[in-house]
Amino acid sequence: MPDSIVRLYPNGATDELSDKRLLELYAPADRSVPRLRANFISSIDGSSTAGGLSGGLGSPADKRVFDLLRQLCDVVIVGAGTVRDEGYTAMRVASDAAAWRLANGLVEHPSFAIVSARLDLDPAGAIFTDAPVRPIVLTTASAPTRERDALAHVADVFSCGESSVDASLLVSTLTGLGMSQLHCEGGPHLLGTLVAADALDELCLTISPALEGGAGPRIASVGHPVDLRSMTLDHVLASGSMLLTKYSRDRSAGGPTQ
Repeated sequence: MPDSIVRLYPNGATDELSDKRLLELYAPADRSVPRLRANFISSIDGSSTAGGLSGGLGSPADKRVFDLLRQLCDVVIVGAGTVRDEGYTAMRVASDAAAWRLANGLVEHPSFAIVSARLDLDPAGAIFTDAPVRPIVLTTASAPTRERDALAHVADVFSCGESSVDASLLVSTLTGLGMSQLHCEGGPHLLGTLVAADALDELCLTISPALEGGAGPRIASVGHPVDLRSMTLDHVLASGSMLLTKYSRDRSAGGPTQ
């Protein structure tokens, strides 16, 4: 099957993993503890896109995990550029995932938090008008007033910094709304900001078995040097030649790796 997945690490190769087992592997140990996870894909040679889109690197197995990670979270966080480039629509999970969420004490659909300093978003777009849960916009105090007022009719708008979005304020704003399991899907600048602020607790990285060889961006880019952050490998899954990895921030290391 094109979406079949087995575990390679730890404990060696396993039989094909069911959705139930995958949910167990990715589920937080304690939902009451705030945790920020990111999910990205990269080619072997480090590109986060193929033909300008991350979807060009994906596969049915990668999409399967992508959907399950949404199923587990309280809020999906995406930069406005990625929302536009990747053609995001209203944030809703499939009916079986919604039923699972309700059965496990979660609301039917995760919230959608869009990060935008310039507020270049269409309040009449389906992301807002078709949303099953009122979206959230995380912006800056200096964002254009007209755009802020227009978006306030269709979303809850919060300032998370003066001229740029501050990662710590982003996290505290969402956790302050009762959302403990935060899930970032892009893009590179947003992930770079989270890494630079040492706000990221977990990275789920799919390694696509392809060479992009062009001008595609890396998964994280903040425009200035950042100290290395030590991570611990939690698992490696495989679907054919595609690898699906999960790393956790190693807080015991006492800060940046030297």
